Amino acid sequence: MSPLPTTVPAIVRTRVRAAVRRRVVADPVEAERRSLLLRLMSLTLQYPDPELVAARPAVAAAVAALPESPAATELTTFTDWFTHEDPDVLARHYVEMFDLRRKSSLYLTYYLHGDTRRRGMALLALAQRYRAAGWETDGGELPDHLPVALEFAALSGPGGGEAPLRQHRRGLQLIHRALTDADSPYRHVLAALLTLLPPPTEDDLKAVAELAAQGPPNEDVGLDPYTTPTPLEDSHR
Repeated sequence: MSPLPTTVPAIVRTRVRAAVRRRVVADPVEAERRSLLLRLMSLTLQYPDPELVAARPAVAAAVAALPESPAATELTTFTDWFTHEDPDVLARHYVEMFDLRRKSSLYLTYYLHGDTRRRGMALLALAQRYRAAGWETDGGELPDHLPVALEFAALSGPGGGEAPLRQHRRGLQLIHRALTDADSPYRHVLAALLTLLPPPTEDDLKAVAELAAQGPPNEDVGLDPYTTPTPLEDSHR
């Protein structure tokens, strides 16, 4: 693997602060490669604020330095667009894809539980999983926000660290489907992530089709202490 730009590790870790007990893995080179992929996915799925926009050349260089893989190919296609697009266009596109469309929201528990009491419990369980692993977020996002889950997976390893991603595989598949239908370049980031997860079963595909047609369950109570921010509430707007 070619050396990464020296600025990349700091950039990748600026958004989600964490302390974690690292697990021992059999293949540290493969673990590092996978971790970097997940961190780059986490970074590219965050709101393109001025800091991230300024870091685009370094992010693209980090992606270009990845060893060849289906995930790296997808990320390269994404960064080709992301690096050269106008920042205002990037911001508007991000809001449209992830804040204004329920089928491509980045809050994973929504796809399993919708706006129900069960979602509040699922969010609490996810936060407890993070703490049990010795990991604390900065509190700026809900624990099921996909960039947060990706950072946890990157730091904690492919076993327990990636468990939340595997648990929400159907939601991830639906996000990818919605982004593909919208012809959004962000579909390539989701496609990259899906290459790292087990392939979908027939039941998974059926459930995704049902979610796309009917949406998650709805019950607008019981989410405290967690609620999904609306576009007006979210601090990056």
